[in-house]
Amino acid sequence: MTDVFTALANPTRREMLRMLREDGPHPVNRLAERFDMRRPSLSEHLRLLKDAGLVTEQRAGRERIYSLRTEPLRELSSWLAPYERFWQDRLTGLADFLDTSDD
Repeated sequence: MTDVFTALANPTRREMLRMLREDGPHPVNRLAERFDMRRPSLSEHLRLLKDAGLVTEQRAGRERIYSLRTEPLRELSSWLAPYERFWQDRLTGLADFLDTSDD
């Protein structure tokens, strides 16, 4: 799970995942058009996403096509759910307290 957190920590990688989620698989050239960076930097970002299991790479002739893998994100969501409930309960309690203290 550490690899997933590391991959998600970078805004460029999050944007790549968003593109793949919204628009489906992308060839590397189409991803490269979106970002103002050199190809080695883009390749490093894609390698980190692939190592974290967040994307798959498929070769089609000379082209590499990247697709989103949602399984690691579901695992992360499941792991985070108890913490989300904890903070939601705390914030609801705070809101209730503030509503009653205004009287």
